[in-house]
Amino acid sequence: MSRRQRWTLIAAVLGSSIVFVDSSVVTVALPKIGRELPTTLLGVLEGQLYVYAGYLLTLSALLILAGALSDFYGRRRVFLIGLVGFGLTSVLCGLAPNMEFLVLSRILQGAAGAILVPGSLALLTATFSGEAQGRAYGVWAAATAATTILGPFIGGILVDTISWRVAFLINVPLVVLAVWATALYVPESRNENATGRFDWLGAAVVAVAVGGLSFGATYGQQREWRDPLAYVALVAGVVATIAFPFLMRRSRDPLVPLELFRSRNFTITNISTLLIYGALYVTFYYLALFLQGVLGYSASAAGLAGIPGGVLLVVLSTRFGALAVRLGPKIFMTVGPALMAIGVLWFARVPATSAAWIFTPGDPSSWIPPREWFVDFLPGQIIFGFGLAMMVAPLTTALMTSVPVRNSGVASAVNNAISRVGPQLAGAVIFVAITASFYSGMAARLPGTDPSDPAFRHDYSPMNVPRCPGPCPQELTARIEADRDQSTDAFHLAMYVGAALLVAGALVNAVGISNEAALEATRRRTPMTTV
Repeated sequence: MSRRQRWTLIAAVLGSSIVFVDSSVVTVALPKIGRELPTTLLGVLEGQLYVYAGYLLTLSALLILAGALSDFYGRRRVFLIGLVGFGLTSVLCGLAPNMEFLVLSRILQGAAGAILVPGSLALLTATFSGEAQGRAYGVWAAATAATTILGPFIGGILVDTISWRVAFLINVPLVVLAVWATALYVPESRNENATGRFDWLGAAVVAVAVGGLSFGATYGQQREWRDPLAYVALVAGVVATIAFPFLMRRSRDPLVPLELFRSRNFTITNISTLLIYGALYVTFYYLALFLQGVLGYSASAAGLAGIPGGVLLVVLSTRFGALAVRLGPKIFMTVGPALMAIGVLWFARVPATSAAWIFTPGDPSSWIPPREWFVDFLPGQIIFGFGLAMMVAPLTTALMTSVPVRNSGVASAVNNAISRVGPQLAGAVIFVAITASFYSGMAARLPGTDPSDPAFRHDYSPMNVPRCPGPCPQELTARIEADRDQSTDAFHLAMYVGAALLVAGALVNAVGISNEAALEATRRRTPMTTV
């Protein structure tokens, strides 16, 4: 690997990692943000929701626009703009004087982050070729996944020991290093066939499509589908999604060339991404809720519990990325999700009586998990992590070799948009199923109660078991036991749904991915000519 390639890889990894970290770290910082920041226009809970969802909204809505801009105007130039924007908005978040200012800063930060994710992959595609490209994809996948997995744990330590503001300000030195590497070592590249005007109308329509679906699903879930605004956003997203291909067909210079979807591997990879990343969201989200809300894990312990799978991903992704270039991605994209499904089904057998892990940094005796963790979670983590490592880099390889190099930015952006909208839609659907299952079970277990009563729902909700500071009063014991049992059943249901989505993704890849097309594209490819 040349010096230029090494620093390009570092810049790409840093650029994407800070985006993924900031989408996960904030979840552990929200309680302190709500307690410490004054708010006037927004309520505390509403402000916390917008701090989290505002970032994801602009990030998801602008991904495809950002990918197209990098292909059209130059990947290095647009990537640098994204880095500087992300650094500045991180400072604004870290210095926010009130909740409203933080919400606005997070919305702007998500817009800058949208530039970095597709731009990072496009830089790698333009710089590497052959097995080196597969290894680069593996490093990128491992680093971004590792930061996502470790983000909540690292963020929890920073929030608990220093301040929630550090979770944002820590981005600044990483951005400075990435800007330095990009400015000095990354060559400029762009779509040499790009002519005419940029398709701003298409950009607006796709932003409404992705943003509407993303916001509608997230907001609807947060509001338990009682606010009509969620349905309005979903309808707008659906209408824009249906209109988008017709608009692209009529456009002289379309934002997303429809011929990309004539590539079998491109289309199949995006379908499997929708299924597999939907499963990842369901698994990670409800596993974290179950560990803390039902079993009683501390936040740090819940983050540590996922490290074995993250370690396998970091260690093995590069190897599987290189093998996918040599042997073709099909076998890895089929076996990987199947193994992940087995790991998820292992979690579905965990009982409500599994012991809690309370991790305390100052107490070395708390660093060792309870015996039940080694039986209930570790085997599933290992199987799941091995399958994830087998799948991520080959999926990226299949995607990026399925389109011309000149369209690498927009192709990466389309896949990233799908990987974000898919989980939110899957989460919204499973949320309805889980809450219905939970409250019907509670009604059967507790005669005389009304689970539809808002007061009851305030006190009892899926995977949020009430805890007594001391011995529980006898009249609460039955309710808490019912809550714990029904929450465990709801968690098992979520794991079954996640496993089913993973199996569906494996079958789609087994039937649809063409190894021959991927291998032939890899043989033909060379890094893009720089300008």
